[in-house]
Amino acid sequence: MTRTAVVTGANQGLGFALTQGLATRLGPDDLVLLTGRDTERVAAATERVAANPATRARVEGRVLDVSDADAVTRFAADLGAVDIVLSNAVGPLDPGRPQAEQADVFLDVANAGTHAVLRSFGPILRPGGRLLVVASSLGTLGHLPEALRPRFDGVSLDDVEQAVEDWRAAIHDGRANELGWPEWINVPSKVAQVAAVRAVAAERRERDLADGTLVAAVCPGLVDTRASRPWFADFSQAQTPDQAARAVLDLTLDDLDPSTYGELVRFGAVLPWHSGNPTRHEELTR
Repeated sequence: MTRTAVVTGANQGLGFALTQGLATRLGPDDLVLLTGRDTERVAAATERVAANPATRARVEGRVLDVSDADAVTRFAADLGAVDIVLSNAVGPLDPGRPQAEQADVFLDVANAGTHAVLRSFGPILRPGGRLLVVASSLGTLGHLPEALRPRFDGVSLDDVEQAVEDWRAAIHDGRANELGWPEWINVPSKVAQVAAVRAVAAERRERDLADGTLVAAVCPGLVDTRASRPWFADFSQAQTPDQAARAVLDLTLDDLDPSTYGELVRFGAVLPWHSGNPTRHEELTR
């Protein structure tokens, strides 16, 4: 059976490695769609994958801005059905600038983009398919102060969206610290991504497990990229994008382990949702 795979944020870093890995592991009749916001970068990345001698699948580039929910809806509708969706798009975050100035672009891509992918691709995922959102080990609920955890625990996707928008408003109003939101906006963003996956998975769990479909969040571990370099002090254990892609691709292409359904998975193991420490990110970053 011919399979169709979509990777967002795929023209560099981990997204490119995931695309190249799929193109290598899938068959000649399968189609891998490499997507990103920049036309030239998408074209160049697609050429690189196609030119790799190890590439077996067909590879095509598509321009897609996941922060544009209508564009994501149209893109999914045009495809009609998909077998693999790897949601990897992330917005830029510069430690040299006030985070309040960057919050809108970051949240529009990382969170609103995740919501759009879940809403648009979930309904067209074929039985036995895979819908994975690349997140982080910082996405477990325990990384938030206790008072904020109910906003993301056992709630609907609509509730997660509202929590993100309330947090966004608090950032712009200067009340985020007063309300307990972590200073590094990457932390609540990652928790919200995982909460969104859990919300969608809770609604479709029974049907998906019956037909071998997986909806989950995935942590690739620390990856040495241009985006992560400014934020972490210790890169001695960091992986290259190609190394980090392996466990994600294994989860994508191996048989379904029901224990991973709806969870945050790192190197094949589930990270407990309620684990984490509200100050752990301060130890990890500069």
